Amino acid sequence: MEWLIIIGIMFTAMSPVMWLKPTRGQRRHSRLRRMALDKGVNIVSREAPLHLTKERMPAYRLGYPGDQPGPDFMLVRDAVASAALDRFIPGWRFRVAPLRPLPDAARQRLEELATGLPDDALVVQSSEVALTLWWWESGTAEGFAPCIETAEALRDSLKGHADRPGAGPLAVPGSR
Repeated sequence: MEWLIIIGIMFTAMSPVMWLKPTRGQRRHSRLRRMALDKGVNIVSREAPLHLTKERMPAYRLGYPGDQPGPDFMLVRDAVASAALDRFIPGWRFRVAPLRPLPDAARQRLEELATGLPDDALVVQSSEVALTLWWWESGTAEGFAPCIETAEALRDSLKGHADRPGAGPLAVPGSR
């Protein structure tokens, strides 16, 4: 009987420690994010740029160089897009299309990226400052690494192709 009491006390003492241990999913997310951070990706959690989803979603951002801004566009997966939006490739539609045609190399890399993304990747967005992948992080670091490499190549082919070429920073009134 004493042994049962001792074992019960040990389990009671150990249970809080087990709660602190990361789950398998948390360890997978940690490896995935570490891989992305090592490749220069900035990971933020923001409200998704979707009409029906207003919850926070992980966004993997690859920044454009400050002197070579990128174009503005938003590519959305069909599952969360309106049928009225312009189709890019099967499964993807432009919610915000680029103002100027993308260079051929960039268009090819964008197609490659869109077809290679996991099913829970919902948005590929480009702004003057960054190329952003919005997804729910269902994959592994090894499985998502090729997507990061394709996104890096896409970012490199888009940099300097801003919608407003030659536009400088906003001037502050009264300054010279």
